[in-house]
Amino acid sequence: MRRAAWWVAALLCAAAAVAPAQVAAPRNFPPDAAAYLVKADGRVLWAKAADRPLPPASLTKLMTALLVAEGDDPAAAVTVGAAAAREAGGKLGLERGERLTVADLLAATLIQSANDACHALADHVAGDEQRFVARMNRRARAWGLAETHFANACGHDQPGHTSSARDLAALAERALARPELARLMAAASLEIRSLDGSRHYQLHNKNLLIGRFPGAVGVKTGFTARAGKCLVGAARQDGHEVLLVLLNAPNRWWDAVEALERAFFERQFPAR
Repeated sequence: MRRAAWWVAALLCAAAAVAPAQVAAPRNFPPDAAAYLVKADGRVLWAKAADRPLPPASLTKLMTALLVAEGDDPAAAVTVGAAAAREAGGKLGLERGERLTVADLLAATLIQSANDACHALADHVAGDEQRFVARMNRRARAWGLAETHFANACGHDQPGHTSSARDLAALAERALARPELARLMAAASLEIRSLDGSRHYQLHNKNLLIGRFPGAVGVKTGFTARAGKCLVGAARQDGHEVLLVLLNAPNRWWDAVEALERAFFERQFPAR
């Protein structure tokens, strides 16, 4: 039995993933993922279609969080606008006119992947989402993310909204290097509240590696109809770090565990 088999089964049950009978014995790495990239201590170990532009779903929020974190006071008050309150998909249920801090909305964006919190931040930083997206694209070009182009701040399926496994790995590395974002991405849960104290929200991390895979430190999940199941995951053990990106990976939790186990337990690290 593989070292982590006991909790892999529990993890998959919690995620309502595929039944074990649908998952093959250990394999070279996911043949059913549209693209992936696995890095150990900064070196690429395994990759497939790593530069193919694909819908990134809520992995988009890594760029949103980076721009917010570098440019705003975490204690600043944000007033939720009408567009943010109307957001679709996964959200907190924020109401128009409700006020929360930047820090709490960042937590909701990264931990709960809340689209209304994400949109409220975009509006707060740039005035509206369209202008914020323009900043996202300028920054993608400045950072050399050649296969990345954003059409919205939160990850909805839209024409021209794409990124690649390699570009998303670079974004994740930048996010992990910021302590305030790294702390949120590694949190299993957190409670936030509106500034007037009238509304409380309990956030739960959608990344099932957190608290289950030894040393897991984040970073972000995503899902839409076009993007499929996506994941950027990272773990640290014995002074080593493994980072993986999976795009349109139907068995993302099995695949993530397979990659992390192989990297750590088969000592797939460059010489120091």
